[in-house]
Amino acid sequence: MIEMRDCHPFLKPKSVAIVGASERKTSSGGAVLRNLILTKYPGKIIPVNPSGGKVLGIKCSKSLLELKKPVELVVIVVRPDLILNIVDEAIASGHKNLMILPGGFSEAGTEGQIREKELLRKTNAAGITVFGPNSAGCIHLNDKSPFAATFLRDLPLGGKIALISQSGAISEEIIATGNKNNLPISTVISVGNSIHLEITNYLEYLGEYEDCNCILLYIESINNTKHFSEIASKVARKKPIVALIGGRTPEGSNAVINHTGGSSMTDDQASLFMKDCGVIRVKSLRQLMLAAKGFGFFPQGIGKRILLLSNSGGPGVITTDRLIDSKLEMPPLPENYSLDLKKYLPLEAAIANPVDMLADAREDRFEATFNSALKYCKNAYDAVLMIHVVPFMVDANPIIKVMSRLAEKTSFSIFHSMMGTLENKNEWFQTMEDSGVAMFENSEDMAESAGILAQYPPLQRNLEKNI
Repeated sequence: MIEMRDCHPFLKPKSVAIVGASERKTSSGGAVLRNLILTKYPGKIIPVNPSGGKVLGIKCSKSLLELKKPVELVVIVVRPDLILNIVDEAIASGHKNLMILPGGFSEAGTEGQIREKELLRKTNAAGITVFGPNSAGCIHLNDKSPFAATFLRDLPLGGKIALISQSGAISEEIIATGNKNNLPISTVISVGNSIHLEITNYLEYLGEYEDCNCILLYIESINNTKHFSEIASKVARKKPIVALIGGRTPEGSNAVINHTGGSSMTDDQASLFMKDCGVIRVKSLRQLMLAAKGFGFFPQGIGKRILLLSNSGGPGVITTDRLIDSKLEMPPLPENYSLDLKKYLPLEAAIANPVDMLADAREDRFEATFNSALKYCKNAYDAVLMIHVVPFMVDANPIIKVMSRLAEKTSFSIFHSMMGTLENKNEWFQTMEDSGVAMFENSEDMAESAGILAQYPPLQRNLEKNI
């Protein structure tokens, strides 16, 4: 029988005590306290340190036993050999939710396994729920109660994408790369050893959370596949779940054992299992980020029929190959669209799918080609992908201005890649993304992202059939 446990105190606590808080910049407890302050966490914060005094200007308690009443969450960031003593203090002072960040438990040999067994014994007897141990913590920035109990060096930008990860380092890389690429990630949960709260607990919580419309997973092992399947299938009916499975090779499986002590699935087992759950499976961290980019704009996914517009032949060719590799379709141009394009494009332009507007295309050619697609292609395609190589002889600014305006009034899902030397990249990308366009630095990534998004509608339909 699966024991029900509440994730709420770990994502939206009303009060927090940080045991091990310190002003030292290399202190994990200090990092947690700084991140809570940085995010403007509105709840009560109590640093706990035997030295007392103040930490970062906040009055400090010497132990949990000094607190007049329990806080909703205790974050423990002390040496592993001291943690069980802190747990005893938490039990004696009536605390019920512990987030234990340090390692030194089942992943750390015989001594750690004994420590984890004792941790379980003590907390189970006291009715305490543990987040972790061996975790990088939790970030949840979406609503009026932003929270970041983590020692990770950076925080995500915020938005409606969540990550649940069995690796703190993977979490940190996703935040860093996501910030470079303007990904709307708001929730990052590093599950650690998951002695009480497992991936399925957080998955179920986020499945009901309205301000989350896509969930990313990094998984190395699943303790209860039947329960995971039940929860994932329920959540995937409402919002996409994208999973990167670590340990899919024999060598990778051995690495999983050394990392967490868990056992992983084979490559074929992982693919079949995730498909049955309605979960989109990717095989690289890069693809997980491409999924986040696409679903950040189009959480409902897209259909398979693609219209590709380009101003360069070579990128059009390799992008076509990548679209077909991704099991997408490129139907021929509707006759009316072809006839209309002949009015606007030079004789040497390629009037086919992909459309090649040629390298000297300026805003008038981009606008005419796109407007004609809006007029004649509404029922022929599900998404429009655009390749925009920026040559030295064409000013990209007017093109971006026109295309961002047109994108705001289209019913198509629009992806746009810009290639070449992009002197105003940040400004161009921001303008287009503000208009609802998913922007990419190269056309092959754009095609892969579209391919990932197109997997969701059929998975969702299949789940609905099987209710």
